[in-house]
Amino acid sequence: MVSLAVFGSMNAVLGAGTRIAAERTTGWNRQLRLTPLSTRAYFSTKVVTGYAVACATIALLYVAGAAFGVRLGAGHWLEMTGYLLVGLVPFAALGILLGHLVTADAVGPTVGGASAFLAFLGGVWFPVGQTGVFHDIAQALPSYWLVQASHVGLGASGWGREGWIVIGLWTIIAARLAMRAYARDTRRA
Repeated sequence: MVSLAVFGSMNAVLGAGTRIAAERTTGWNRQLRLTPLSTRAYFSTKVVTGYAVACATIALLYVAGAAFGVRLGAGHWLEMTGYLLVGLVPFAALGILLGHLVTADAVGPTVGGASAFLAFLGGVWFPVGQTGVFHDIAQALPSYWLVQASHVGLGASGWGREGWIVIGLWTIIAARLAMRAYARDTRRA
């Protein structure tokens, strides 16, 4: 259940890129630039929409898990959900970046491929082990820390300093790249 919550919510937030690419293709982004809508409001709306879908995904999986016998204390449910929501921030920025870099025809496979790649290397589908090169690579990815967030519901401890640093760095880098891609689109429009 927790791995599905990670994978589903990660895809939901990355999906903002799909909507952005479609809007770019139809010229909707260009129309929005002519309105008083601020860039911050535009991006906030995309992130909130992605989070709404992610929260629906998480809630449905929690209900299904509870229906099939998953029993966790309220504190575990809340703590796990909190970590999941924080861990999704770099994926929101990455989704916005991809939406501004690729065409509407290519964004689906790109988002799907990126999601599968990050899920595979981050240990969503199987444990990555405690040592070795694969573990080291996984720890440098936000998907690994998203998986660790889901384990909080199973009694594991929250992220250490390394997890917060990785999530923070990925968020900063992806957000800056997304802003550059948006600015590039604005200059072309």
